[in-house]
Amino acid sequence: MGLLTLLVAASVTGCGGGGGSDAASASGSASATVTAPGVGGGAGVGAGVTGRGPAPVNLGAAGNFVVLAQSEITNVPTSAVTGNVGLSPATGAGIGLTCAQVTGTIYSVDAAGPLPCLVTDATGLTAAINAKGTAYTDAAGRAPDYTELGAGNIGGLNLGPATYKWTTPVLIPTNVTLTGGPNDVWIFQIAQGLTVSSGVQVILAGGALPKNIFWQTFAAADIGTTSKFSGVILSQTSIAMKTGASINGRLLAGTAVTLDQNTVTQPAP
Repeated sequence: MGLLTLLVAASVTGCGGGGGSDAASASGSASATVTAPGVGGGAGVGAGVTGRGPAPVNLGAAGNFVVLAQSEITNVPTSAVTGNVGLSPATGAGIGLTCAQVTGTIYSVDAAGPLPCLVTDATGLTAAINAKGTAYTDAAGRAPDYTELGAGNIGGLNLGPATYKWTTPVLIPTNVTLTGGPNDVWIFQIAQGLTVSSGVQVILAGGALPKNIFWQTFAAADIGTTSKFSGVILSQTSIAMKTGASINGRLLAGTAVTLDQNTVTQPAP
């Protein structure tokens, strides 16, 4: 058994804030199958029950949206979006979705944009954008349980609830599995970009839920063609869903969200 497997398989218990264990130095080959069965001392809370991993990130008003962007939302038809869509401070003219493609409400700062489902709510959108920024800062500031795992390549890994941090870009070239219960929490802190290859899946096992998975990325997040992604993406810049990709989660971008014949579904509460 290699050093990485020993480190990552170790379970760290307690009531702390989800960071600062010996596992924080873990790194190694992404070709290995790594299982982290409940690391970190944070209180991953869901439905009134304490889970493993860090405490969940509070999205506040941003949690009312499945797609939230600041500069534009482009779309190559036909996409299917379940949940609310919002754009601010850019005007509604920058929303490329039609009402027929959205099961929910489209919010804009002005009367421009798709009708009849458009609602003008500049104040509410400002609150959501501010909440998104707060959530991003919270996610980025958590103490990590693991750093530089796989040197940024996490394809083929099986990851338990924890906070993972990279100073490099993160690449998912093959399926990655997140194993844990319905109250467990994952936070992925990425100081550069996130790239998911075509056809790749983020597989949830053991009852893990998309609402409890947070991908915080400083640079762009690119979700590959026909891939199946899970979790809340908090990007400081853009999020691009390539042709036919799907997500059960949220797309919360600091600049633009790009859609191309995608299925975007908000996570169950």
